[in-house]
Amino acid sequence: MVQRGADVLEAIAFWTEEPGVGVLRSAPLRPPGDGDVLVRTLHTGVSRGTETSVFGGHVPASERERMRAPFQEGDFPGPVKYGYLNVGVVEQGPATLRGRTVFTLFPHQSAFVVPAEAVVPVPDGVPARRAVLAGAVETAVNVLWDAAPLLGDRVTIVGAGMIGCCVARLARGIPGVDVALVDIDPSRQAVADRLGVTFVEPDTAPDNRDVVINTSGSDAGLQLALETVVTDGEVIEASWYADRPARLLLGADFHSRRLSIRSSQVGAVSSRRRDNRTTSDRLALALRLLDDAAFDALLTAESSWRELPAVMAGLAAGAGAGLCRTIDWGDAS
Repeated sequence: MVQRGADVLEAIAFWTEEPGVGVLRSAPLRPPGDGDVLVRTLHTGVSRGTETSVFGGHVPASERERMRAPFQEGDFPGPVKYGYLNVGVVEQGPATLRGRTVFTLFPHQSAFVVPAEAVVPVPDGVPARRAVLAGAVETAVNVLWDAAPLLGDRVTIVGAGMIGCCVARLARGIPGVDVALVDIDPSRQAVADRLGVTFVEPDTAPDNRDVVINTSGSDAGLQLALETVVTDGEVIEASWYADRPARLLLGADFHSRRLSIRSSQVGAVSSRRRDNRTTSDRLALALRLLDDAAFDALLTAESSWRELPAVMAGLAAGAGAGLCRTIDWGDAS
């Protein structure tokens, strides 16, 4: 963040210029007004599934309005400034927030000005880098509100990505629940161990499960979920496929076992809690739940903000097998 003239600040922001092309641009900041905060970014996180779909230009035309991030600039497929996992420090604003570490649903940018109500303080026990996971844990909270597992349930999560791992860790906290985390990548065993859940590969996935949640982003994962849920069971589909088709085999026992598929996503609070929880309540809960060092297992890579164009291109091309990649903005001021 640098000063331009008497009262104009300038930040650095990442934009998808066009599908597959990322650039760093200067971003003039308006002076904070009454009720605003000026935040200096410490870390941002890449939401691998959604952001690589945005970067690759794979947001369906029908979803371009619904997919807008809270502080997005530009439009899909580009130029667009997109993102929503930002942790920073309040440098100007109300006294109750000044100097606080906060989470904001803001894109990759070195500093920004937003209304004070748009930031959520990070609890003292949560390190700033771990707080980047708040968006993923918030999604996991919503998924579990939709799935509603009960005491002693047998729960399977298909897909050991960032969302699946967060769902698994939270589900593990329900007394008596048996959690199986399924993935095709055997290296996720180590992550599952740190999360305190059982890891299995698809060909050994247990069946007759009370709750099955698919976060794999693949039709094969959804098919496995249908094959392993109890009769009369409901599969929660928490993946987002962007513009990719999903093929399922529904001619076997899908009808005879009276199975159901129900979608879950974070854009709206689960209908089970919508009357008495706001999105702000849900995000604050997610940040409190991150007071748990096990979540550090998901922080598998870190890059400088200078590398963002190359990082996004690499992730969109399938490079790197990690979970959450964080972006360090510490020297961008």
